[in-house]
Amino acid sequence: MRIKKLLLIVSFLLLLTIILTACSEQKFYQLLTGGTTGTYYPLGGEIAKIITDETGTKVDALSSNASAANVIALRDGEAELAFVQTDVMADAVEGINAFAEEGAVTNVLALGSLYPETVQIVTLEDSGINTVEDLKGKRVSVGAPGSGTYINAEQILEVHGMTMEDIEAQNLDFGESTDGIQDGNIDAAFVTAGTPTGAVEGLTATNQVTIVPIEKDKADALIEKYPYYAHDTITEGTYGLGSEVNTVAVLAMIAVSDSLSDDTVFDITKALYENVDKITHAKAEFIKLENALNGIGIDFHPGAEKYFKEAGILE
Repeated sequence: MRIKKLLLIVSFLLLLTIILTACSEQKFYQLLTGGTTGTYYPLGGEIAKIITDETGTKVDALSSNASAANVIALRDGEAELAFVQTDVMADAVEGINAFAEEGAVTNVLALGSLYPETVQIVTLEDSGINTVEDLKGKRVSVGAPGSGTYINAEQILEVHGMTMEDIEAQNLDFGESTDGIQDGNIDAAFVTAGTPTGAVEGLTATNQVTIVPIEKDKADALIEKYPYYAHDTITEGTYGLGSEVNTVAVLAMIAVSDSLSDDTVFDITKALYENVDKITHAKAEFIKLENALNGIGIDFHPGAEKYFKEAGILE
């Protein structure tokens, strides 16, 4: 009888150990995106679902203050994956701009790039703002604190011989920016996001929107100084525009914490780039395996690197 009881206790403890081990190995990750009216959030929700469905690792997409804030969250262990602009990620690794005070980020790596993020200087057709120089003295949203949009605004003003001191800068997210334009509280807004951007589309329902162009010589100067930029064009018809608008873009990428295992990141990378056809968002057309290395100026996570080597796009 005593032996039976002992065997039952041992069996129970063994079963309990198995259950606890399984629970401890169950993985729940967070994918930080951006504001709910931008591109990151809806696209991130679709990507999170693909990763969850394909790998069995549950990933939740969360709204956030976007790029710079996302990198800080990854650095501090508050999330495992995040959308980030390639330029902001490069700044983080170098410890400059938004990261100058706290220093270089050393524990965040690249998973892969996604699509071009267009710099859009949004205003109303009757605002009288037709050039970047016309922003001088105007009330201009330059993006939420901690966002890559702020850095883009600063650098674009720079190549036009201006600084933040030349405008009445407002730190608003995309939704607040377009609401502010509609209400007459601000005159223009920098929006760095994939086009069409939800917040800007919402503004077109009640107002005739225009996008301020960045002329080729200024774009060339910007790209020469900051090589992570590229020429971009907003096509005619977007937001009801009567003609195409020349501007610049950076790239959206996914960054990951270096605490994730190689196998986990391999599986996530494979799930994303082999299931793009399941993404309904308009930006899916740009998310391609052959573009996954574009604009990445930092080290890849070994798990992503392994996948790209097996896929034949990385030596």
